[in-house]
Amino acid sequence: MSAASHSLPRWADLLLLPVVCLAVALLAAAGVVALVGQNPVEVITVLVHGAFGTARGFSYTLYYATTFVFTGLAVAVAFHGGLFNIGGEGQAILGGLGTGLVALWWSAFLPAWVMLPLMVMAGALFGMAWASVPAYLQAYRGSHVVITTIMFNFIASTLLVYLLVNHLRPAGAMSVESVAFADSAKLPGMHEALAWIGVEWPASPLNLSLVLAALAAVGVYFFLWRTRGGYHLRAVGSSPGAAEYAGIRPQRQVMVAMAISGALAGMVGMNEIAGVHGKLLLEFVSGAGFTGIAVALMGRNHPVGIVLASILFGALFQGGAEVAFEVRGFSRDMVVMLQGFIVLFSGAMAYVIAPMLAWVLVMLRRLPPQRKQPGAAHG
Repeated sequence: MSAASHSLPRWADLLLLPVVCLAVALLAAAGVVALVGQNPVEVITVLVHGAFGTARGFSYTLYYATTFVFTGLAVAVAFHGGLFNIGGEGQAILGGLGTGLVALWWSAFLPAWVMLPLMVMAGALFGMAWASVPAYLQAYRGSHVVITTIMFNFIASTLLVYLLVNHLRPAGAMSVESVAFADSAKLPGMHEALAWIGVEWPASPLNLSLVLAALAAVGVYFFLWRTRGGYHLRAVGSSPGAAEYAGIRPQRQVMVAMAISGALAGMVGMNEIAGVHGKLLLEFVSGAGFTGIAVALMGRNHPVGIVLASILFGALFQGGAEVAFEVRGFSRDMVVMLQGFIVLFSGAMAYVIAPMLAWVLVMLRRLPPQRKQPGAAHG
């Protein structure tokens, strides 16, 4: 038996492998940075300080991470059901549309304690409905979910443009966006929430959607690993034939997996629409649905790993902006290159690194234990 055939222990797959992949990605990116004439140590130092060195920078990191938690969880739930949901972008757009429509219709006369839960439910339901169509086509018509979800991304984007340009934009306005929501539809910022308990925090886009994202991560964990429904979903994802033999209907689980996945992606609108902009506008998702794929891959499709990977990608977004501003000659394109290396090594290259890491762990286990020297315990 070759060493490559050994599989990684669960703890190594969830914790050690992502750390090793990240280290290799940073080394490769550092080499490229050095080749273009920049100082890798300076770039990494500025990036880390920009993302974590100040309260305001850390707030921006968590703000980006909040969106990535939603889209990463959306990818992970579908993956555990044996599906590769690439439609998080479109599902987030439709979720934001649902969030915005409820705010536009009712925020003028409903109080915040009614309005905000309605917006959460609307975003989740719109995202769920949008994901259910590709799910039905996969489960009952044989269409592949990868193809249909990609197509639905473009349809969702076009639908949002049509509605904003022709129906939701105020008459005579040049900007393609809706009117501002009433105050009851605006989610409090984290600095405002902390001020309620006497904690002073700098203003930033970070808002109470962070709490919603944390609850979503906990809920996904308990659903997948602590409920019968989650077991059925994972059973179908592992082996549809064996699951069907055991009395579990694969078609039903496809619908369940995609519905939950779409609902999670749909809650992105609470962070962006209700928490920051206070209006419905174009490009509020800005590729977060696709970033969620990388987040789920790096987090090994586990909620804890997804939260950590989301913070990492949030740091890359925030720290990368600081690097592009502070380091002379380091462009935003180079920041995208650094992100690309992490995606590459956490995704495709993980399958190359994993066998080598498994071999190292096997070799370490085979090392003989050190024996104490005779008399070493005596003075």
